[in-house]
Amino acid sequence: MSSEAEEKNRGLVHRFLKAHARGDLDALEEMLAHDFVDHSLLPGQAPGREGYIQSAATQHAALSDIRYIVEYQATDGDMVISRLTMSATHDRGVLFGVAPTGKQWSTPLIVINRVSGGKIAEEWSADIVTPFLEEIEQQARERERVEQEFRVARRIQRASLPEEVPELEGWRISPYYQPAREVGGDFYDFLELEDGLLGLVVGDATGHGVPAALVMSTTCGMLRAVALSVDSPGKVLKRVNEALNTRIPDNMFVTCFYGVLEPTSGRFIYANAGHDLPYLRRGSGAEELSARGMPLGLMAGMGYEENEVVLGAGDRVMFYSDGLVEAHNTEGEMFGFPRLRGLVAEHDEEGPLVDFLMEKLYSFTWDGWEQEDDITLVTLQRSVR
Repeated sequence: MSSEAEEKNRGLVHRFLKAHARGDLDALEEMLAHDFVDHSLLPGQAPGREGYIQSAATQHAALSDIRYIVEYQATDGDMVISRLTMSATHDRGVLFGVAPTGKQWSTPLIVINRVSGGKIAEEWSADIVTPFLEEIEQQARERERVEQEFRVARRIQRASLPEEVPELEGWRISPYYQPAREVGGDFYDFLELEDGLLGLVVGDATGHGVPAALVMSTTCGMLRAVALSVDSPGKVLKRVNEALNTRIPDNMFVTCFYGVLEPTSGRFIYANAGHDLPYLRRGSGAEELSARGMPLGLMAGMGYEENEVVLGAGDRVMFYSDGLVEAHNTEGEMFGFPRLRGLVAEHDEEGPLVDFLMEKLYSFTWDGWEQEDDITLVTLQRSVR
């Protein structure tokens, strides 16, 4: 066969592959010979020309963004050999019995076409079903592994949170915890200490999944153990920092606010290890409870500043994690600290502060908002006498 005829055959096959990728069934029908034979039938595919076209329609109904990247073509008489890569996204419909996965899929192929009378008369191709099913199975195993990790992390996290809220005469404590899809390292705890004192902890371990949950659980255990023998919040954080520094991965750390309340006098002594500053609502304004200190487990030998405040009748403290302030709306704007501080100052006595803040968060975001991180809120309020 002349090189000119071979070039025409190569061009025909190239157009044929492009039509297949576009799902142009009319073009396929035009280029296929009436007695076309497909020697590599796919599952459920009928033999012959009509079966081939129907198979192409089925693939197009199941896959989007189908592309054939031809890397090499050779001719041998009336045969055209094409080496190519097929890629697509399985997001439209069922394919080979598998429901849409939303995953991109790519596989190398070798396709051999015989041309007769200017038409595609026969085709041989590599098995694309087995690679597809193997990749889907691998993705399913990976999803199951991730889901299993989520379940383990969630159990660790929930087991570390307190089961009951302490009841103190003249005080109201209201915790709120809303996990995100991706398990984070949020935690809070209440420590019943000697002489009727109450320790209050709010923190966040960096990272997600099981590692964050394990670090969070370890930190909670250390805080409980040290707080039983050490009165000073600053010294508690210092000891926990030294212990954590040698026990957690180098790329992880824990932010933590720890305070001790004397319920009768309202005296609240606190220290902070790099955590978001709580807001004290007093009168018509909101002020920060600030204290300097590095996150736990980040550097050895750190000291932690200790401050105190006396909470009077009607005073309320809001402790929180960054899942609230770092939430974004559709324009990419962050909820932010100034907004939260303003809302804490604005809130009146009608209804819980937590409900008020979550309502404002939902109106700030949108109906289909996907929570980016765990949200933890704890309010400590002294009753109005």
